[in-house]
Amino acid sequence: MRLLSALLSFGLLLLGVGAVATILIFDHYSRDLPDYSYLKDYQPPILSRIYADDGRMMATIAAEQRIFVPVKAIPKRVIDAFLAAEDQDFYQHNGVDYTGILRAVFVNLENLGRDRRPMGASTITQQVAKNMLLTNEVSVARKVREAILATRLEKVLTKDRILEIYLNEIFLGNRSYGVAAAALNYFNKSLDELTLAEAAYLAALPKAPNSYNPVRDHDAAVARRNWVLERMEINGRITSDEMKAAQQEPLEIRSRDDAETISADYYSEEVRRQLVEQFGEDEVLEGGLAVKTSLDPKLQAIATKALRDGLINFDRRERGWRGPVAHLASMSDWQKVLKKIAMPAGGEEWSLAVVLGLKDTEAQIALADGRHGRIPWSEMSWARRELAGDQFGPAIHKASDVLSVGDVAMVEPVKAGEDGKAYPENTYTLRQVPVVQGAIVVLDPHTGRIYAMNGGFSAKISQFNRATQALRQPGSAFKPFVYMAALDKGFTPSSLILDAPFEYFQGPGLPLWHPENYSQEFYGPTPLRVGVEKSRNVMTVRLANAIGMPTIVSYAKKFGIADDMPELLSFALGAKETTPLRLTTAYGMIVNGGRRITPSLIDRVQDRNGKTIWRADKRDCNGCTDAGWAPEMLPPDIPDTREQVEDPRTTYQMVSILEGVVQRGTAVKLKDVGVPLAGKTGTTNESKDAWFVGFTPDLVCGVFAGFDDPKPLGSHETGASVAVPIFKEFITQAIKGKPAVPFRVPPGLRMVRINVENGALASMGDKNAIWESFIPGTEPQEGQARPILDGSVTGSASESAAAAMSSGGNTPSQSNEEAAPSSEPVPVTPRSGKAEPAPVAASPATVGTGGLY
Repeated sequence: MRLLSALLSFGLLLLGVGAVATILIFDHYSRDLPDYSYLKDYQPPILSRIYADDGRMMATIAAEQRIFVPVKAIPKRVIDAFLAAEDQDFYQHNGVDYTGILRAVFVNLENLGRDRRPMGASTITQQVAKNMLLTNEVSVARKVREAILATRLEKVLTKDRILEIYLNEIFLGNRSYGVAAAALNYFNKSLDELTLAEAAYLAALPKAPNSYNPVRDHDAAVARRNWVLERMEINGRITSDEMKAAQQEPLEIRSRDDAETISADYYSEEVRRQLVEQFGEDEVLEGGLAVKTSLDPKLQAIATKALRDGLINFDRRERGWRGPVAHLASMSDWQKVLKKIAMPAGGEEWSLAVVLGLKDTEAQIALADGRHGRIPWSEMSWARRELAGDQFGPAIHKASDVLSVGDVAMVEPVKAGEDGKAYPENTYTLRQVPVVQGAIVVLDPHTGRIYAMNGGFSAKISQFNRATQALRQPGSAFKPFVYMAALDKGFTPSSLILDAPFEYFQGPGLPLWHPENYSQEFYGPTPLRVGVEKSRNVMTVRLANAIGMPTIVSYAKKFGIADDMPELLSFALGAKETTPLRLTTAYGMIVNGGRRITPSLIDRVQDRNGKTIWRADKRDCNGCTDAGWAPEMLPPDIPDTREQVEDPRTTYQMVSILEGVVQRGTAVKLKDVGVPLAGKTGTTNESKDAWFVGFTPDLVCGVFAGFDDPKPLGSHETGASVAVPIFKEFITQAIKGKPAVPFRVPPGLRMVRINVENGALASMGDKNAIWESFIPGTEPQEGQARPILDGSVTGSASESAAAAMSSGGNTPSQSNEEAAPSSEPVPVTPRSGKAEPAPVAASPATVGTGGLY
């Protein structure tokens, strides 16, 4: 009896000591625990999404790919799967499952030597405590602190709230944080679309997501999923028949279809930059913003293809063949080797192929997937070898001059040749990534909404966006703004400007500047309209000298082309650098009647709760939110708040002149498109930059091409040969199926038939007659003498005219009423009605380079 009493006393003593030790341990580890009160209102970081105008996803921006879903919106089968796999007694314990700990101990002892995965005992609450408040350190101290925090969390948070945090925070592999993101990334489904087997697979991932990849570790992934289904059946969450049916379901991942997403890398990156600048990086990465852009997927796809095709065609025409991607020394195991060769950046839309055999007229090729095909001579006849220093190798005459057996090259399927003749099936064309770069911008001239933008051949090569970041000389694409300034100063489209040689004194010790036309000829007195249509440099410089460079600089600023510009004559020829986006926006203000627009990529930004926190259109719309509506009600009257920066009559005159560029001028290649089009080419000195900005009444598109390290494109390459074909491919597809719309004529203009070549009133039956727009009172009058603007800088106009004649320049035919060239500059009457002073020679300065064509 004494022994029993002693043992009992000793046992009580040990129990007391254990209790005291436990209290002391918990007291020790309870010190300096992290604050968990913020979890009451915790909002997990979630990804921001960028959408196209039609609602399709363009891109996501996130530090962690997470989509938050309230626990009440998570389907029961998903919750049941995770509880069965991670914490079957979640709704019964107080944060630490002591029964589960004992069960895990016995199960793990029973499974010793069976090569089975040890059973864990951490509850979901403990996992939340570890993931949200502690580190992943493997130690007894961390487990004790985890247990303490778990019991405290259960006192301040509901079970549902703890489960909500867990299911939205847990990392499930494949860049997925939370069950909603995992459902999309693995199966391209929302949570309510998941099958029982798919829900069980997601629940199998928390312990080791990288060990159960459905592709790399397929068998292990299926086994783990089936184990979860067994646990669900044991716990009574599903029936035995449901378990067996789900276990038979194949485990297959499904990526998002191309039709469900939009690829626009340059556009998306520019949106990201603007969001970070406006809202800050943390809010963009973690704030769950929903960003609706103005991107039109159809126009974006057309613009991207047009730019790529144009750069490829130029590369073939001017640069030559730079050789294969690789060469296989042995063909014994070519397919296996070919699969390991990386596709060069920029070639992601093509395939790699190895040359298996050669004939004079074709190369036999095979792709890594086993398909065989051919490259006919017509698809490689361009591939003369490119050498260093812009030199070319010997002429090529057969396929073996280009390729060798074992060469690995990029190819693309092709259905027909340049002559339109159809090719046999499995015909390919030889491809290489062009070294020339470019940009294309498409926007709405009335709102500034950017429908499409591509800043280069491929963002995989460089994310530098040439549409918004590249500062390049626009060349002659700037000329319309010089001529608009002249129209505002009292000139008319039929005003005569002398196209004849002159010299410009740049300053002591500097050579005289002799501006020349692209043709290196001079044409005598020429209508202002023709100066734009034919892109005459000498006329432009004379006109700039007459109205003054300060005026031209002011036009460059008010149209947003440049924030600052030297007042030098050469800058009238487009020597001041600008971006394709800024120049395209400026042309939009021409076609919209002179209203200021601000280019915008983003229409609206919403926060994680769906509240609009920013929108591009800030106009008030009274009546837009009225609940009631009847057919007889008028639509809400939305005010036009755009600033009027230019006289709409002047802008229409320029639109009409730029239509002439398409009908008779440097962009005549567009004439057969068959709808009202207008625009202007641009080429800089030595053909380093090629431009075309064109428009319809409701769409404006700017195209630029050039090397990133500026150098000549080619001796005969111009905006007309490089940029216009890109624009033509784009606009032809963009307007397909749409009715032709004429350019809108504002009130206050008088239409007069004139001879387009000399600007005089047209006679009956004149084949060169067009309808020209004039401010009333400025139109040519029968029998009225017409002055000629000389604007000489050095030398007299009569001397210049004589030089023009002797140099072989052509003078347009003149009516009997036209005056002979005068030796004195002629004052013109501006629209204000005040006399304009005679031009003054520009002050000496160094003149930069400008446009040619």
